Amino acid sequence: MKKNLMIIVPTLHQGGYERVAAITAKLMQDFFNVTLLIFDDKNANYDVSGVDVVNINLPSQKGKLNKALTLVKRANKIRKIKKERNIDISYSFGATANLSNSLSKAGEKLVTGLRCYTDMEAPRHIRLFVKKSDLILSCSREIMAILERDYKFNKTEFIYNPTDIETIDTLGQEEIQDFPFEKGTRVISCMARDNYIKGIWHLIKAFYLESQKHSDLRLMILGRGEYKSYKELVRKLGIEDKVCFVGVRKNPFAYVAKSDLYVLASNHEGFPNALLEGMALGKPVVAADCKTGPREIVLSEDELEDLLKKGTKRELMPDFIEGAYGILVRDMSPIEDTDEKHMTSDDVALAHAIEAMLSSEDKMQHYSDVARGRACVYTPDKYAQDLQKILNKLV
Repeated sequence: MKKNLMIIVPTLHQGGYERVAAITAKLMQDFFNVTLLIFDDKNANYDVSGVDVVNINLPSQKGKLNKALTLVKRANKIRKIKKERNIDISYSFGATANLSNSLSKAGEKLVTGLRCYTDMEAPRHIRLFVKKSDLILSCSREIMAILERDYKFNKTEFIYNPTDIETIDTLGQEEIQDFPFEKGTRVISCMARDNYIKGIWHLIKAFYLESQKHSDLRLMILGRGEYKSYKELVRKLGIEDKVCFVGVRKNPFAYVAKSDLYVLASNHEGFPNALLEGMALGKPVVAADCKTGPREIVLSEDELEDLLKKGTKRELMPDFIEGAYGILVRDMSPIEDTDEKHMTSDDVALAHAIEAMLSSEDKMQHYSDVARGRACVYTPDKYAQDLQKILNKLV
């Protein structure tokens, strides 16, 4: 008899962990009776057809008091649903879902998912998760190591996010009428919401430096947000005709597929789905070595071990490493700097890495060839088999 699994995620609008939660809910139906619980269904975007979805209709609120009251209401409502549905395992995605899951434990095996290094920057929350969780799942080996080292918590596992190569490939071939740049240009693409952790100012400045050398170069940024300060930076740099903020698209893959190079400039990631999705479309990639994720994707196992032996202190890192599957740039500063006159060493390092890729057609082709093969390592089937084995150990 199948056990009852509840997957908890705040929304199904847009974002990496929301997408993984939706995929997980569909995949786990082969092994469990799945309930997908969300806090709010506004602007739901991800396909969860065939999944039993429960919307508790308690969206996020502004103000400390309202946030606290909403958290209590969510925990009470979720606990009641867990009892009614005889949930055996509850698995939450994202910081707010983890809080509600931890505070609503009702006798089930409780799994919290730490998806990003920013999740580790709230020690009080981590201590709660350590106390309440029967297992903490992360999508990075480095997060797992931090939990064991700093919190003496060893009930941890890591599992890499799935990448649906076939679906991405199909979506990438979809015709679009509003691609922002003309033929004959070379386009750098990036999928990133308007948030400082995505390091968009680094990307814009590095692009500016490269655009002085390559008149045919263009930059396309897809994602949620207004990007006011970044649009102003673009204006001050005088590259408005070369940079386009496309915004949210239901099918961003069709846009990335038409680009030539994918760049990730984040200072925080968990496991960067967007990077792998770009690779799945056969794009050569340049990625910042942020706290977790990219190095585990663009480096081989031997390269990763060699890097760890040398030490990971920022000042000891070279500007960039040409890895087995992409170019890894040193960690980018998280301090937002939109002064158009100030080009930091990070901006220059990122520009140098982009130049190393653009200056060689053979290198671009090589990294394009290996990118898709690397993405194929993270198939949904493998993810599903690995996750069901991890969860079954609990019950």
